[in-house]
Amino acid sequence: MKPLEEQNNNISLEAGQMVSSKDIDKPLGNGKSQIPEGNSLNKVRDILVGSQMRELDKKFSRLEERLIKECADLRNETRQRLDTLENYIREEANSLSERAKNEQLKRDKAVRAISEEQRKFAESLETKIAEIDEEASKIQRELRSSIFSQSQSLQDDIRQKYEEILGLLQRETDELKSEKTDRSQLSALFSELALRLNSQ
Repeated sequence: MKPLEEQNNNISLEAGQMVSSKDIDKPLGNGKSQIPEGNSLNKVRDILVGSQMRELDKKFSRLEERLIKECADLRNETRQRLDTLENYIREEANSLSERAKNEQLKRDKAVRAISEEQRKFAESLETKIAEIDEEASKIQRELRSSIFSQSQSLQDDIRQKYEEILGLLQRETDELKSEKTDRSQLSALFSELALRLNSQ
């Protein structure tokens, strides 16, 4: 085996650590030393893993810086996106509000138009109903007048027919009376003839 000093020299050369001859000449192991044991362990540790620890520290520092930068970038990007989203939402809300106002105006206008149309229709309907009532009254008056004139004409016809029938009956009665008188005379004549015949 190589002596411990030679191993330490090899380790320090491999780690890139500068070791002084004073440090190499110092006894290690069980021999008495002027350096306390804790310091020697620190030096040994520094010799063995010091460069690696410093590299790790550098890497951690770079990683930490990178993480801080990425967090800052992410924070800025998130803020920008949130600002963009907020602006978009605000614009959409304004657009929706404006659209709702326009829709409300259109609906109000349509309601007013429908109300006006309904009012005109009601007025037109009332006018038509009044005209129909007037026309019905006129037709009713004309019907009454026509019925009355036809009734008068029918009464005149009935009266005329009645008078004609009465005249006819009167003539028939007169004729019957006349015929009855002639029969009496004929009977008297026959009686007188019979007496004459009997007397002969």
